[in-house]
Amino acid sequence: MKMQKIRRGDLVEVVTGADRGKQGRILAVDSESGRVRVEKVRVQKRHLKPGRAGAQQGGIVEDEGYVALSNVMLVNPSDSKPSRIRVEERDGERVRVFARGGEVVPEPVGS
Repeated sequence: MKMQKIRRGDLVEVVTGADRGKQGRILAVDSESGRVRVEKVRVQKRHLKPGRAGAQQGGIVEDEGYVALSNVMLVNPSDSKPSRIRVEERDGERVRVFARGGEVVPEPVGS
């Protein structure tokens, strides 16, 4: 099985596009289409109808949209700068490693 370089809960920075420079945690990864949802990035407004018997309240809701996986990079917590990632085998286990510095990527929060 191929190891995912970016996982839900990772801290990433958008490196290109309208939201360039914004940082946030990954909310969802769609590996088939190569897109991710990042908190507080590409916020869109959706108009919702009220549900049956008041189960769902209607109104305008703000929600994060998807960003292409190629437009985000993982943030190295030691210097708060985006860095590429590679997968290495250490002690017989495959781990994610920052390309700059060679530090092991910490496990994402909430995984």
